[in-house]
Amino acid sequence: MAQIIDGRAIARQLDERTTAEVDAMLAAGHPAPGLAVVLVGEDGASQVYVRRKIKACEKVGIRSMEHRLPAGTPQADLCALIKRLNNDDSVHGILVQVPLPEQIDTRAVLRSISPDKDVDGFHPVNVGRLTTGVGGIVPCTPLGIMLLIESVLPDLKGKDAVVIGKSNIVGKPVANLLLDEEATVTVAHIYTENLSDICRKADVIVAAAGAPELVRGWWVKPGAVLIDVGITRKLGEDGKETLVGDIAFNEVQHAAAVTPVPGGVGPMTIACLLSNTVKAARNLLEGADDPGDDYADAPDRSMYAKGQPAEA
Repeated sequence: MAQIIDGRAIARQLDERTTAEVDAMLAAGHPAPGLAVVLVGEDGASQVYVRRKIKACEKVGIRSMEHRLPAGTPQADLCALIKRLNNDDSVHGILVQVPLPEQIDTRAVLRSISPDKDVDGFHPVNVGRLTTGVGGIVPCTPLGIMLLIESVLPDLKGKDAVVIGKSNIVGKPVANLLLDEEATVTVAHIYTENLSDICRKADVIVAAAGAPELVRGWWVKPGAVLIDVGITRKLGEDGKETLVGDIAFNEVQHAAAVTPVPGGVGPMTIACLLSNTVKAARNLLEGADDPGDDYADAPDRSMYAKGQPAEA
């Protein structure tokens, strides 16, 4: 039976560390890290995500500031708000919830956020820092994926890793992070030929294609580590709706370890957002011009360096 990598348990460990860092900042006389969350419009899913993020902030001691704008807000007004937040010393992190209304250029908005306050890690400066291995803020989901992998496979040197999906949000950053750990990485996508053959050689598979149950059991070699980023609502024969990932979970019990859906990658994304916010606050307080060498301090992955199994 494959070990279930419990994302909720690992996220709790990371939250405990983040809480301790916030407490240390307060004890040193510094203000609590501040995260500004900007929501434009009334998208139902976005509102749920924002509520979860704000609740998570409260849990670890981060001060959250919510800015709600109507759906018809002009791009210039949104960018003006971001400029004010960039210049506000009480704000250490800025998160603009996407998707944005169609009249707004999402890329332009994300570029307007100060790289030092870009806790999502989407600004081109942070993307460049990640790509060149010189530090910066790492996107939350890819960072969480690495923590999940390293909870069961701490040494990735020479391992064959396949990333299915080439998005700027998950696929490309994960590939860069795996390369930083000396893994041999193949990035696959919709036009990749013989994908099953490629996956059968992999020690690690990160499935982020948004294709329900794409990765079948016969694609996976015994002992592989599987990270499932996908989540799709599926209607069963009994008429009940269930959530499934990009990996056919019931077919891969010969793997070494696999993340469940839900309860795998999802909890890690928010936990890493909180950790990124504390890192941004620490960098701003210290006046750091250089965010440091690679991403080892965001968060400190030594928690998992000994390959301790996640809680079942």
